[in-house]
Amino acid sequence: MEWLTGNLSLYLGEVGSVIRGTVLVVAVIIFLNIMSRLLQKHAGKSHDSKFRNQLIMFGASFVGLLMVILGLPIDSATRGQLFSLIGIIFSAGIALSSSTFISNAMAGIMLKNVRNFRTGDFVKTDEVFGRVTERGLFHTEIQTPDRDLTTLPNLYLATSPVTVVRQSGTIISAKVSLGYDVHHTTVEEILLEAAGSIGLQDPFVQVLDLGDYSIVYRVAGLLTETKQLLAYRSRLRVAMLDGLHLGGVEIVSPQFNNARVLDPALEFIPKHSRPKKAPAADAAPVDVAFDKAEEAEGLSDKRMELTKLEESLKELQKESKGSSGSGKEAFEAQISRMQGEIDSLESTIAEAENQETDKDV
Repeated sequence: MEWLTGNLSLYLGEVGSVIRGTVLVVAVIIFLNIMSRLLQKHAGKSHDSKFRNQLIMFGASFVGLLMVILGLPIDSATRGQLFSLIGIIFSAGIALSSSTFISNAMAGIMLKNVRNFRTGDFVKTDEVFGRVTERGLFHTEIQTPDRDLTTLPNLYLATSPVTVVRQSGTIISAKVSLGYDVHHTTVEEILLEAAGSIGLQDPFVQVLDLGDYSIVYRVAGLLTETKQLLAYRSRLRVAMLDGLHLGGVEIVSPQFNNARVLDPALEFIPKHSRPKKAPAADAAPVDVAFDKAEEAEGLSDKRMELTKLEESLKELQKESKGSSGSGKEAFEAQISRMQGEIDSLESTIAEAENQETDKDV
């Protein structure tokens, strides 16, 4: 009888340990799912929430794994071996981070701290040019002028030169080679007028090269509307064509006559046509080429505005506690108005996120 009772107690103890371990595993999984849903639900209240959520979930998953190991029905020696194994794997991952996803996570954290670009900025690497649409823990998504989405590992951005177009303005330029028969002052006057006609600020002309057959000129100016970068690059070249042709300057190469026998008095300038009342549409409209980048930048700006409003609301609520009478009523009116703005902004952000999710699906 004692033998049976002892075996039964041992069996029940083992079963209880297994049940406790299973319950712990299920509890950790449920907790991680709940945390993921909460982070997604409140993603619109902070800037770059996707990056933050990925980092939080990575840390929570690691802590959950440690808790599961601590709660498993195993002896202390085996548990210590598991912890040692995790430590070895983690150390090996850091040591080999140049070729693993851990390197991209580390690079993502570095880029986040450096803050050299944000969502909506124009960026250029050795191979890719476009606008940033998403910034994650492991990768950065860029929308190219062809409207396509390119995903770049954060490690690539951290180890390669990245040019960021400043939102305050950038210099756009174009080159043209002309013959020595045209005086440079005439060319400079025409090119400066062309740059000024499209709205570039502080235009200037440079002589880049004195070739065997032609002179290379560069005209440039400051563009403050950086979102229209592609359009203004095209407009500058069109203005240069019109200005040089109307000024009687041939853009054709001086070697052109060596290939075709023509009358030396013949000029290769197209007949001037009366300009249209409405300007021609740009070859690459920004709204089409960078639609996702525009939406991402707008959503990012709304999140930042929401954060500032929430901070201002907290300050008003603190100040209202020490007021009384008419002053308190004024504070309450401001708080009510600001709360309405916050609710409206939250609704706008949620609607934009839902539309973005529907497009991705």
